[in-house]
Amino acid sequence: MGVCALFIYYTLNFSWQIALADSIISNGLLAIGCIVISNMLGYYQPKNERMLFLLLLTAILTVIVIFTSKYALNYLFIKQKLYELFLDFSLPFRAIVAFLSLTWCALANILWYRLEEQSETQGRLLAAQNLAKEAELNKLRHQLQPHFLFNSLNSVYALTIVNPTEAGTMITKLAAFLRGTLKRDDEVWVNVAEEMEYIQLYLDIEKVRFSHRLNLDVQIEEDTLGLCLPGTLLQPIVENAIKFGLYNTSAAITITIRVKLENRTLVVCVANPYDPEMTATKGTGFGLSAIRRRLYLLFADSNLLQTETQDDNLYITTLKIPQKDDKNDTN
Repeated sequence: MGVCALFIYYTLNFSWQIALADSIISNGLLAIGCIVISNMLGYYQPKNERMLFLLLLTAILTVIVIFTSKYALNYLFIKQKLYELFLDFSLPFRAIVAFLSLTWCALANILWYRLEEQSETQGRLLAAQNLAKEAELNKLRHQLQPHFLFNSLNSVYALTIVNPTEAGTMITKLAAFLRGTLKRDDEVWVNVAEEMEYIQLYLDIEKVRFSHRLNLDVQIEEDTLGLCLPGTLLQPIVENAIKFGLYNTSAAITITIRVKLENRTLVVCVANPYDPEMTATKGTGFGLSAIRRRLYLLFADSNLLQTETQDDNLYITTLKIPQKDDKNDTN
């Protein structure tokens, strides 16, 4: 505005009243046009194929701005014939400047609103993805419990016939196990000490089911007790080992559980004997596939759960949980 006034005053030798009025009215009307465009685009965003509408709107506003300023200035300086001639002569130039200014304002507003809309869309998409991920994790966690519960109830039914006392013991332990599950249902992360207490209660139930046939060898390194892992993750692995270790055999077996720390990674190894002639004993049930899916959702890594067989007919399931300081701090 100041540059325009100085140009008219010094270069064209008009009075400072004319220079100031010309600058204020012309630039003021142009600013109002920009505000109108900005507000309109805030409510309506034309698509790419409707950009002609935007150009037409800009042209209409240019005409309104130019002719409004022309008549306002002519009214104020009706006796200044030389200024009126200058105003008529500069009208095309003023129109070009106004059109380019309004077009730039319109394009800048479209870019701003579209970037804002894109940011909001990405935020909503990310929120939806997180909700879907959380829902799937919860679904997997809750699917594992009925899977175990059905097996346990079948065993209770069998025990009520052959050993009612043991059946009562198993029901008590099962109730404690399920009560503990409900208490920790909202905990995504737990420490190793809590998880192993949970696993020990589960193993007590399985000991009632299989009695002398099931032997356990559990070794936990002291420095792993405070480390974190997803809650209820080990139970289906141990269940898988017991199930397939005792498959088609009446002999006693030993399930081995090792918990250790390697290169800031929690490593849990569960080993069970198996019959190499029985392909069903290699542990491809629902539990392991659900764990792989949970690990992938949490870490985006499909190699954190691995299985292998050894020459001494031993089937080993290895679970790896990367450790981070922020996880340890939040649990």
